[in-house]
Amino acid sequence: GLPATVFSEFAGDLARKRDLLIDGLQDAGLAVAVPDGTYFVIADAASVGATDGLAFCRELPRRAGVVAIPVSVFHAGRTLIRFAFCKQDAVLRDAVARLRALT
Repeated sequence: GLPATVFSEFAGDLARKRDLLIDGLQDAGLAVAVPDGTYFVIADAASVGATDGLAFCRELPRRAGVVAIPVSVFHAGRTLIRFAFCKQDAVLRDAVARLRALT
């Protein structure tokens, strides 16, 4: 029973958050797949020299204070990692700044 504008505004807000995270990941040197309909962005840690996404994700909190999930826990994407963008803008901006500092 909600008006259509509620859903279009929600979708627009998520797209903006997705783009904020994608820009930061790309600035940090990560190759990113742009999703159409999810709360997650998949990045390839190999683009920053990683050979193992699980190891990269284990080091990421210490190196940047940011958490990512290795896609290898779901299937065989050895260097693929995923980040959630369904967060508050301040959290995303902080994460992006921390990730950019990795380079």
